[in-house]
Amino acid sequence: MAVVPSLRLIRTHSACSCLSYTRIFVMSVPQKHRHYSSGPTVITPKDEAHKFMRNCLLAVGATPENAEIVADNLIEADYRGHYSHGMNRLEMYVRDIEHKLTDPKVLPCTIQENAATAHVDGMNGLGAVIGKHCMNIAIQKAKQAGIGFVAAKRSNHYGISGIYALQAIKEGVLGFSVTNTSPLMAPTRAKKACLGTNPIALGAPGKDGDCFVLDMATTAVALGKVELAIRKGEKIPEGWALNDQGLPETDPKVAFKAAKLTPLGGSEMHSGYKGYGLGMFVEILSGILAGADYGNYIRKWGSLDKFANLGQAFMAINHKVFAPDFEDRMQDLMKMLRELEPADCNKPVLIQGDKERMHMEKVHQEGGLRYVEHQHNTLNKLSKELKIAPMVSKTVAIA
Repeated sequence: MAVVPSLRLIRTHSACSCLSYTRIFVMSVPQKHRHYSSGPTVITPKDEAHKFMRNCLLAVGATPENAEIVADNLIEADYRGHYSHGMNRLEMYVRDIEHKLTDPKVLPCTIQENAATAHVDGMNGLGAVIGKHCMNIAIQKAKQAGIGFVAAKRSNHYGISGIYALQAIKEGVLGFSVTNTSPLMAPTRAKKACLGTNPIALGAPGKDGDCFVLDMATTAVALGKVELAIRKGEKIPEGWALNDQGLPETDPKVAFKAAKLTPLGGSEMHSGYKGYGLGMFVEILSGILAGADYGNYIRKWGSLDKFANLGQAFMAINHKVFAPDFEDRMQDLMKMLRELEPADCNKPVLIQGDKERMHMEKVHQEGGLRYVEHQHNTLNKLSKELKIAPMVSKTVAIA
């Protein structure tokens, strides 16, 4: 049976979503064709997961305001289906704070600025706090000067890049963000990693809450996808990562230890040099421009031997200072693409951000988030260690 594309309004409950109600593109798929697992499933209410994250951060010394910002950031990742960057990152943040590598109380400060730009010192604070602060500056400058660009140094892992694009969209402007990361990409023709996953995000508003949200690593995948495969006990596809011999690896544990992801595109024959180039694009705008660490000067992933000193960049563009009717034209383009005849009638053409909004709808239908068993076990241990209440989930029957 064919899939019938349709538009539907769903209620969203996060300040990071496009609007209070988000107009999303969904597929009216008969129940038997849906790919949701059936039977008993452990579901964690979104508010419960958020409370647990916040309590963990408070337990290690974060201010209430900072704990709230980080919990908002992490829950948004899970809500949008990016489980690699939500609850999965909580323990890493806790360990960085415990080892005095991240200051959970500090706020970023501006080193210098003009009408359209700002250079920010993250003061080695929580990445999500720094990111939200910097994008706020960029948005305000864009509203006044037409464009705002902010580069930040001495930052930490800031969550999904797309959350900052969404922050800008909520204010009616285009949003762009990039960050460098620990060296995880083996550049084309190299045997060792030297660049990070270096994600890129761009968001643009359409009409009635609809929007385009690109959020992508410049490696074949983010390292978190390899971590999730370990948690699930699954193999990874060939082409994601290399082993210590520089050969393609499908065992996620071996791949994670080697920490050598392929550039977006994979091998040189398959245009991996383009992903490598995009990784350099991000490194220049974040690490080099901001005065942060870059390349192999950044600490190794998972190490606790020195400060991360990541570099990040944020840009907001006020479309009103350019051609008129941007949102109408943007909506028309998205409609044009979505209505293209698909090669497979069961797989409609989507716009970047549609898959995430479909996942958000699934979360509402099921009453919460699905964390794998390994994740629940990790969180139970963390709650005992921090002496806080465990996260409460429920087992429900999914038809």
